[in-house]
This record gives sequence, C-alpha cells and structure tokens, in this order.
Amino acid sequence: MRAVWLTKFGGPEVLVPGDAPDPVPGEGQALIEVEFVNITFVETQLRSGTGPAPVRLEPPVIPGNGVGGVVSAVGDGVDGTLVGRRVVSSTGGTGAYAEKAVVAADGLFEVPGGLALDDAVALLADGRTATMMLRAARPRPGERVLVEAAAGGVGTLLVQLAKANGARVVAAAGGARKTETAVRLGADETVDYSEPGWARKVGKVDVVFDGVGGDVAREAFTLLRQGGRMVSFGLASGEWASIPEEDAQERGVTIVRPSATPEELREFTISALEEAARKRLKPLIGQRFPLDDAAGAHAAIQSRRSVGKTLLEVSRPS
Repeated sequence: MRAVWLTKFGGPEVLVPGDAPDPVPGEGQALIEVEFVNITFVETQLRSGTGPAPVRLEPPVIPGNGVGGVVSAVGDGVDGTLVGRRVVSSTGGTGAYAEKAVVAADGLFEVPGGLALDDAVALLADGRTATMMLRAARPRPGERVLVEAAAGGVGTLLVQLAKANGARVVAAAGGARKTETAVRLGADETVDYSEPGWARKVGKVDVVFDGVGGDVAREAFTLLRQGGRMVSFGLASGEWASIPEEDAQERGVTIVRPSATPEELREFTISALEEAARKRLKPLIGQRFPLDDAAGAHAAIQSRRSVGKTLLEVSRPS
C-alpha cells in the first residue's frame, strides 16, 4: 500500500511518501480502506519533535491518528457485519497516513446516514473536543463568549455550538480572511488578535474558549467578568496560557480544566456526528491535499493561513 513515512524529526519535508506492507487485522481489530485522513495541529508538533506533544514518535513510522473509510476485513472476535460499513476511527497515534489502517474494532464510529464521510472525519477529533469544551464551560443564553482561533477546526465548531446555545459570540482570529469566516458561521462580533490592543476592542465577556494559549490567552483572561469561565482547547502559540489559580480566584473567575472518561469522550464524538447528520453542525473543511502531499498539508497548517480542518484524500487507481 501507499503510505507517508515520518523519516526523522524536522520540517514538513521529512514526511516522505512510499510503500508499506498491507496491515492485517488481528483479534479485536478491523481493517479500514482509508478515504480521508484527519490532520491536527498537534501532529505538526509531533513531526518536528518539539513542543508539548502528548506522545513521542520513533521514526521511521507512519504518523497520524484519525481516518475514515470502509471496513474491508475484521479479525477474530469481531462482528463480521461491520464489513462494508462507513466508519471513522482513531488509530491510536500512528498508521493513519496510509491507504489502509488497522484499528481497534470497539473504537469505531459508524457514520450516520446523511453525513458525508469527509465531514465525519473532520469531526472525529475536533467535534469531540468542541463538544467537551462547550459542556465544561456551559455558556448560558445571553452570555458573551469569546472564541479564540475561531477560524480553526475546533473554533469553527465552537462558534456554531455556542451560538446554538443562545450565547453572543465574539470570534477572535488572525486576519480579515479568518474573521470573515467566523461571521459566515454565525459569529455576532469579530476581533483580529494580530492587531495591537485587540483586547480593548472586545469589552467584558463571560466565557473564553482558549485555542491559542500564550499572550493571546493571557490578554483574553483579563476580559472575563466576575463569575466568568475560561477553558483551553489548544495552544496554537506553542504554549498554554498558564494562568495562576490565585489570579483567577482574586478576580472571581474559574479556570475550567475539562476531564472525561473514555465513555464520555465516545459520547462527545457520537453527539457531534449526530448533530452534523441533523444539519445542526457543519465542519469547515478548508484545505484538502492528496495523501502523497502530507508535507504540503503540514506546511499549510504551520503557515497560519489555513482555515477550518485540513484533510488528506486517498485516491486509488480506478
């Protein structure tokens, strides 16, 4: 099969397409004929070998953690009726940038009818995260909610979810193209946080969804009124906000640190997929790259020019 190899740590160019043995499902596993691959910002950090990434890869390895496609075979102990079904799944941290992927069968999510497979892949990680962040912060109708990185994969979903909850959404993003994207998704107000003094234009808010970390998050923290909540879902700046707990207590705000059991995480994913199938949530797929150009996909994410979700598309000879 065709695959993309992380040959060593470094820039996007270390992602090199090549061949790999076809994987075979073992006990409790399923084989997916991959059609789309989900790429996250964290994967660019894993590739570089730097940053606060959750796991450490050991090159040479096929990277990637999210796929969508059709089940073509199952191992022992797995229901054979899964074969032929459209599914999305995590791979466990490696093996996604490929034409075929073996995954744990009990981690599969069947794609609901009426939902396109590429949309389901775009929701696999980001839909779960956005749903978990929303439930952790619990914005109430009429509250002002600031969404950082509002044109990113999670941010675009949070704009929609917070708006659907009755909140007034202030979308913060870098540059006119990204703020305009947030308006199209329903944001009530926008602010460009690449401009000096951006926070002064916002005013007080009740909730901050922090997808940037660093200085942007620390400025956003100052905007919270008493009783406000701040919850972080990303660190596009390369560092977490690291707001001292005593500072939050002094200002009467709460730093929400979400936690969830594996069962709850699964429920969050299912919720996002079902909301999308009902046309109440729409992932924004901003960029698509062929499998062999995973390096180009990583470069686009790092450039800060990308919007929404970035996917790899797997095409096969007809």
